[in-house]
Amino acid sequence: MTNIHRRGFLLGVGGATLAAAASQQPLPDGSSKVKSQSADDVTRRIARYVVSARVENLPAAVRKEAKRTLLNWVGCTLGGSRHETVDIAVAALAPFSGPAQASILGRKERLDVLHTAMINGISSHVLDFDDTHPTIIHPAGPVASAILALSEHRPTSGSEFINALVLGIEAECRIGNAVYPAHYDAGWHITGTAGVFGSAAAAGKLLGLSEQQMLWALGLAAAQPVGLQEMFGTMTKSFHPGRAAHNGLTAALLASRNFTSSEHSIEAKYGWASVLSTSRDYSRITEKLGETYEISVNTYKPFACGVVMHPTIDGCIELRNEHKLTAGQIARVELRVHPLVMQLTAKQSPQTGLEGKFSIYHAASIALIEGAGGVKQFSDRAVRDAATIALRERVATVVDSALKEDQARILVTTTDGRRLEKYVEHALGSIQRSMSDAQLESKFTGLAEDVLPADRIRRVMDLCRNIESLPKAAALARAAAV
Repeated sequence: MTNIHRRGFLLGVGGATLAAAASQQPLPDGSSKVKSQSADDVTRRIARYVVSARVENLPAAVRKEAKRTLLNWVGCTLGGSRHETVDIAVAALAPFSGPAQASILGRKERLDVLHTAMINGISSHVLDFDDTHPTIIHPAGPVASAILALSEHRPTSGSEFINALVLGIEAECRIGNAVYPAHYDAGWHITGTAGVFGSAAAAGKLLGLSEQQMLWALGLAAAQPVGLQEMFGTMTKSFHPGRAAHNGLTAALLASRNFTSSEHSIEAKYGWASVLSTSRDYSRITEKLGETYEISVNTYKPFACGVVMHPTIDGCIELRNEHKLTAGQIARVELRVHPLVMQLTAKQSPQTGLEGKFSIYHAASIALIEGAGGVKQFSDRAVRDAATIALRERVATVVDSALKEDQARILVTTTDGRRLEKYVEHALGSIQRSMSDAQLESKFTGLAEDVLPADRIRRVMDLCRNIESLPKAAALARAAAV
């Protein structure tokens, strides 16, 4: 053990102090100077931005998109609130919760802030119907789940809430940009691994962290990556954004009491980006920071499954409706898809609704048979339907690297020899074919109608739309609880 490492060990020196000491360089006068571990100083730059950013500087279009994101998140959370996954999570964790501080959307239970953040994060993602960034991060889940729960404990105005939501999404998506797609290709679920930065930044903003404390919060977030693609098709996938919300909020709370961490947690040699990804582009984090906003390219799902299957569903529905197809008329289906489709959704014989969300074979078959791709089409009933099972046996896939992620080619051969083709250039719900405000409201109503009475649904939607004018953002949480 070197002298410097021995001294750090014996004195209990933190990682950041050790790293600084290790980089000391002697100067001509015999003193020493600490060299930055990164010329870009990425972690500090994002921390400084989050701490200094003011809501009045947000462009009107960004604030509007934040409210659309919030509306979509609340709808998805309400829709998932009665899922078996959420029932199990509440039953398992409620006995260990602290004071009843915050509301679980769509339910009567109230738990402590940390557990509420996790449960709402699980609920928001369990239907796979939530928002999607180009990195395939689902931005709102980790961030909104953390700060809505926190707003019930710490008085927060609606404008403060919107500012924190935008900043949290900015942090997680810019950090995700820096490592995508290598990080995702390695098998990480980026919503969990990058989402924790978003919840830490947003919660830290509401807690009024200093720049130094925000640095520590981001470091604590970096130390808590969660999410493996191996879990797709199981309850644990929705645990990822829930845990990211919990972990990021924990990071911000610890940092608020001066719990230290590395000050170079993202860009250091043994920091988050180097350890979790084989390639990195830190300019994706800092370029035009405060000028462009990642929430501006956020998208909303018309179909309740992984976004990579949306072009196929979109095209199959169009073919079905244009030619009035029935399952009995279809002899064969050939799908030409982006490589990521087969990486993520290659389950040929799903046994549960959750598994069906990761089966391109099921997605195509149910879209052709039922002409939809909503929650009901990814239920246990749907994946076990005899006609759907029979049709998915006639679905073949071809990987086409020339296709983009929101594109697909579908060829249906009918029993009478017709060849029906459809090319989807941009799937419904993509940034080029974004869902309208009216479509988002219709989606919200469909998700909430079995959870809240009609008059309450309208009130919750109005609160989302007018969140900036609320003296207390917590009013939204209480209106969306049972």
